Amino acid sequence: MSLQPHLTSGKPKTWKARYTILSLIWLAWLLSFLDRMVMSVSLPFIGRDLNLDTTQQGLIISAFFIGYAAFQIPGGFLADRFGARKIMAIGIAWWSVFTSLTGAVLTLPLMLAVRFLFGIGEGCFPSASWKMISTYFPSKERGRATAIQSTVNTLGPALAVIVAASIIGAFGWHMVFIVLGLPGLFIAAGIYFFTRDNPKDHPSITQQDLDELAAEGSDVISQNTAPIPFKEVLKMPVLWQMAAIWFLFDITFWGFSTWLPSYLITVREFSLAKTGVMAAIPFLFGAGGTLLGGYFSDKFKPQRKFLYVLTAVIAAGFLYMTFTVVSADMAVVYQCISALFMFFAMAMFWGILMDTIPSKIMGRASGIVNFGGQMAGVVSAPIMGWLIHTSGGSYNSAFIFMIVALIASAVVTLTVNNAHSNKAIATES
Repeated sequence: MSLQPHLTSGKPKTWKARYTILSLIWLAWLLSFLDRMVMSVSLPFIGRDLNLDTTQQGLIISAFFIGYAAFQIPGGFLADRFGARKIMAIGIAWWSVFTSLTGAVLTLPLMLAVRFLFGIGEGCFPSASWKMISTYFPSKERGRATAIQSTVNTLGPALAVIVAASIIGAFGWHMVFIVLGLPGLFIAAGIYFFTRDNPKDHPSITQQDLDELAAEGSDVISQNTAPIPFKEVLKMPVLWQMAAIWFLFDITFWGFSTWLPSYLITVREFSLAKTGVMAAIPFLFGAGGTLLGGYFSDKFKPQRKFLYVLTAVIAAGFLYMTFTVVSADMAVVYQCISALFMFFAMAMFWGILMDTIPSKIMGRASGIVNFGGQMAGVVSAPIMGWLIHTSGGSYNSAFIFMIVALIASAVVTLTVNNAHSNKAIATES
């Protein structure tokens, strides 16, 4: 599935500037997930080399999320204040340096410090990228645009386990991080030189593109540039509902992503090579679910929240079957089905958010929402590590923890008002 260029009768298809921008954002997001998710495969080997138990390994994951979560809101402020272009470029270069430094760490305290600083760099990026998408894409395409961007949530972990398993098998875990720090410098340069904060300034933008954005009242294209006070942003009920949903969803997502390789190795007794393949397959199904969700998000806007609830509950059911089934291979099958529906639901979520919050405040608003989600990463990894450790290595209670969180996110989603009245904030000042 891909975004199709807008056509007028008798005119050929054209590659729009917004597709180039989306491609660069997609590459940056993919790298961000690679750089963070190789840790999930590396953890058992880091734990062995540094003599760490699962609770301490969970702290390494949390160190990243503390830095990542801490900079969600400041990153959104910076994107709204100085422009998404600069903040994205600086953030990518920053986290790439600390990715490479991770491979040189030999003690737990230093590892925690490096992963915290790595998280700060990645924390600058999300809000700026969503602001850029909201700025360049008309409402009718935002569901698919964010779905395409969100495929990295599944492709990143899938590719990470394959890359990490291959490099660890040949060179050890240190080399994984050293190598992955390099591509980000090139992507940061691409973001800086091939994007602009205002579509009017982009050298490849067409008048037709600008007309599309102006026709739906884009607050970037229009002359309405008055700043929106932060207190007005905080008054949006949907902002807090979205933050709560994303927090609960991300408990499941980060648990699913972070502990899946360890689960397959320690409980299902897969070899490292088999884990590299089997842990990747569910995320490929998740990529398909994300794209399908993006399509349905744009096509069935009034039904978005009910589609989220339905698919989240189905995903939770198959997640339960994953750890209760006897067959290891069937466990992977159920993981695949769960991932398909879980990431379909994720696309619904971002469709609601992107079509409800004005572009002018997207940096700050999405920063608050993603802060809620990343706090889930802070608490879920050590809680699940503790649950596994205190149950003698059993993952059952950890799976139940993820299932309850996913169902709770569906319950909160039922309270969301689909009306777009929040957009009125954009024109009040």
